[in-house]
Amino acid sequence: MRVATRFDITRVRLRQYRSIAGCDVTLGPLSLLVGPNGAGKSNFLDALRLTAQAVNENLDNALRERGGIAEVRRRSRGHPTSFFVSVDFRTNGTSGRYSYQIGALKGGDYRVTHEECRVTSVEFGTEPRYFVVRDGKVERTSEPLLPPVANDRLYLVSAASIEAFRPVFDGLGAINVYNINPDTIRQLQKPEAGDLLRRDGANIASVIERLRRDNPAIKKRIEEYLSRVVDGVGAVDRHGFGAWEAVEFRQRVAGDEAPWTFQATSMSDGTLRVLGVLTALFGGSVELASPVGVEEPEAALHPAAAGLLLDALRDASDNRQVLVTTHSPDLLDSPDITPDELLAVRADSGTTRVARVDAAGQKALQQALYTPGELLRVDQLLPDENAPQQLDLW
Repeated sequence: MRVATRFDITRVRLRQYRSIAGCDVTLGPLSLLVGPNGAGKSNFLDALRLTAQAVNENLDNALRERGGIAEVRRRSRGHPTSFFVSVDFRTNGTSGRYSYQIGALKGGDYRVTHEECRVTSVEFGTEPRYFVVRDGKVERTSEPLLPPVANDRLYLVSAASIEAFRPVFDGLGAINVYNINPDTIRQLQKPEAGDLLRRDGANIASVIERLRRDNPAIKKRIEEYLSRVVDGVGAVDRHGFGAWEAVEFRQRVAGDEAPWTFQATSMSDGTLRVLGVLTALFGGSVELASPVGVEEPEAALHPAAAGLLLDALRDASDNRQVLVTTHSPDLLDSPDITPDELLAVRADSGTTRVARVDAAGQKALQQALYTPGELLRVDQLLPDENAPQQLDLW
């Protein structure tokens, strides 16, 4: 089933964001961020998640959730006082770039020191629509009239009232990054609308019920992948417990023709995590398909099932952009993974490097000498040392 509108991020530039001093990478339909634990893979996805929160909620909440701006801007001897995020995007008939820089003030306060948005759309003609805001003032714009500026929030939120900038607001605000928690899925949950899976899977019973009612084809797709990844599991449904609910599974048991029913409390971490990942990949909005990020989807999963999980990731990327962090050689043991789908992540003295695989690794992959998983096992899946780190921001 194809979605109505797809919003893709084609390029990401970051500077002084947590452990990332600077990076400039392009993204395709499926991007695999690969590196050891603690390398900074999650920080890359978190920059996109913070952007979504700042647009969807507000910038103050997004920063406070992370401990304030002092915990977001990178700590180093140079004492950077700001961080920078920039994304190039494309959606139906529209492409452009959105960038912002947040500066730290004394006492833990902050301000938006610079923000730009440029949109080129066939609908609005060949001339780009844009705004440039610096230190609380609109510096340049294509618009005859713009809302007022507040330097403690992203101006895109106000500019979304203008039709040209609305797709940027909608697309960025709908980015989701998941870190599925099996223990959370085991707990009884309060019923809700289930329009969108929560970051840790806390409302998965409501999402499964919503899919059963409104989109049974997607529910069946999730169940089919689940049965392939976890042998014997045939279906999953919402089960009510008075004012609470949970997910329950139907699983084949040797010696019985009819499947048995098991509550989430009886299922393994791997089974619950895979259910959460599949629901995150396939169970989102069919009106707007923004990028979805998944943290270590293979965690607690049997290595033999990793290839099947990769199939699901690739399948989902046909309808929405998928970004994944992993340090699993088993997930990467596929000759079908191309160098363009890989981002190697390493940390040196606390500084994260995110870049395409270096020339030696790319040659080995292109000539099918090794799979990415085999290179990872021998610690040769390395970022390109020549990739740009010091960025010309504006």
